[in-house]
Amino acid sequence: MKKMHILALVGIAVAICVLISFMGDVTTYETVASAREKEGKTVTVIAKLAPGSLQYNPATNPNFVGFTAVDSLGGTMPVAYYFEKPTDMEKSDRIVLKGKMENGTFQIRDKQGILLKCPSKYKDDMQKAGEQLQQSTTSVRN
Repeated sequence: MKKMHILALVGIAVAICVLISFMGDVTTYETVASAREKEGKTVTVIAKLAPGSLQYNPATNPNFVGFTAVDSLGGTMPVAYYFEKPTDMEKSDRIVLKGKMENGTFQIRDKQGILLKCPSKYKDDMQKAGEQLQQSTTSVRN
């Protein structure tokens, strides 16, 4: 075998090793049901905050937020987040949660374990948006 062939094979082997090492960092989004099946493993779930479920009392424990998350399939799970409550959490459309299911509760022990998707500032209803614009320009003139 020529030296070039050997170097090419070594290069290909190194490239394969690099690709395999990156595969470990690839995450997929889970549902609540699949997160329950993978208890103890770190998973990422996209959900919404269940209305009225937020438990946060900064006077007793400013580093604990509890709530119920609802995924797109309707599955619910209790969530425990061990840091201060993210700003405007109640207003978010979706919440991306990264943590582990332990004893029936989704535990988030990393500060970056919650990512919030803010509600859209764009209006789907063009007529309603036009009315709001008209009201705001009328109030500015007065």
